[in-house]
Amino acid sequence: MEDKSVEFQQRTIKLKELREAGVNPYPNDFKPSAICGDIVKEYGGLSKEELEAKKPTFSIAGRIMAIRDFGKASFIQVQDRSGKLQAYMKKEILGDEAYALFKKCDMGDIVGIEGILFRTRTNELTLESLKIKLLAKGLHPLPEKWHGLTDVEARYRQRYLDIMVNPEVKDVFLKRTAIVQHIREFLKNRDYLEVETPMLQPIAGGAAAKPFKTFHNALGMELYLRIAPELYLKRLIVAGLERVFEINRNFRNEGISTQHNPEFTMLEFYQAYATFEDLMDLTEELISSLVKNIYGTLEIEYQGTRLDFTAPWTRITVFDAIRKFAPNAPEDIFTDKESALRFSNELGLKVPEGLSHGKVLIEIFESTAEHRFIQPTFVTHYPLDVSPLSRKNEANPRLVDRFELLVMGKEIANSFSELNDPVDQKERFLSQLREKAAGDVEAHEMDEDYVRALEYGMPPTAGEGIGIDRLVMLLTNSPSIRDVILFPQLKK
Repeated sequence: MEDKSVEFQQRTIKLKELREAGVNPYPNDFKPSAICGDIVKEYGGLSKEELEAKKPTFSIAGRIMAIRDFGKASFIQVQDRSGKLQAYMKKEILGDEAYALFKKCDMGDIVGIEGILFRTRTNELTLESLKIKLLAKGLHPLPEKWHGLTDVEARYRQRYLDIMVNPEVKDVFLKRTAIVQHIREFLKNRDYLEVETPMLQPIAGGAAAKPFKTFHNALGMELYLRIAPELYLKRLIVAGLERVFEINRNFRNEGISTQHNPEFTMLEFYQAYATFEDLMDLTEELISSLVKNIYGTLEIEYQGTRLDFTAPWTRITVFDAIRKFAPNAPEDIFTDKESALRFSNELGLKVPEGLSHGKVLIEIFESTAEHRFIQPTFVTHYPLDVSPLSRKNEANPRLVDRFELLVMGKEIANSFSELNDPVDQKERFLSQLREKAAGDVEAHEMDEDYVRALEYGMPPTAGEGIGIDRLVMLLTNSPSIRDVILFPQLKK
């Protein structure tokens, strides 16, 4: 959309005048010698007299975030990736031509400045400018206020402005990078190998989700955007890599909410000769160390609630969670589907026709118990028919060796001891196909090649997925997943 504001027109006129005066408003020949944050860190503790004795000289480059004009002299605030530094412009030092150029600069312009560091009468660390060069003319004014609910969607759509003028937003994404780096180092230090698996897949596998479809012209075939990397990572376990992980982008053609975005980042890792109990211990260690590394403590606040990540965390089965938070539930709901359906009706749940017994029980669990787990909690032993890729529990084959990590009532991680029996796996896939035929659009497809891989022999293995976006939400006190994704998906 064309901008016809007075400010835009005035800046466009300045741009034209600069070009007519022979000034390139977008040059690429300025190299800063330092960044603002390093200058402040190294020289912020020196007195006015010490700076006068040293006369340190620097060249910096950044965006003008504020201008105080006093006629023949001005103060500006320059911001680069590391922080801000004040600069002093004086006509008799810069000279008439350079000062005239400066006067055509506006807030939001990007400039390069060379000068001497000193302290002002008010003791503020400042760069006295000897030279100034315009590096990029901004044609739009910076927003004066970029806060408040009325601007939330505008902030998401123009994230470049959001980060530019809101330091707390930038801090969220700096923390996100630190979180991902910590996870990488944590796993690599435990002999995990980072790998990459296909985003375009002929079968949408590894999760119960509705995929995005696309078409590859050269191959003449329909493909799906990845909903999970699981089946490819487990093929690598078959190959003998034994410990693998991927920090991956997944795509699911589902609803958008404060907890869901159509594309999201997931950590998935698999370890041969391990069980889901081993991964509970590993997950406690990973996330506790992550919290400690970022905040120096194991207690943090999320949206007014104090969360304590000190291990060990609570562990409870799905069925015991229902018993705890729905004490009126008849005991036979766990063995009789009709009883489970009746109880779900008493709860006011609208359970779709044809839903399996295990899925009815999960509907009951999610309605009565899931949201009650505020502190970090491992919920274990899910019904078999909601876990088509999980290993059956030895003591009760109607359940699987699986856990979900819940914090603030939300799933952060999902893990299980992997099913490595190819005969059992094929039957689970066939059962999923029957559910798909009965109308379950999220039921898993048959993957013949994955079954073939299992037929070569996969060692006993445990695997886990951790939602990076939700983890970052927790660790940055962000209420919405859009707050931790640089460019979230939005309606037109």
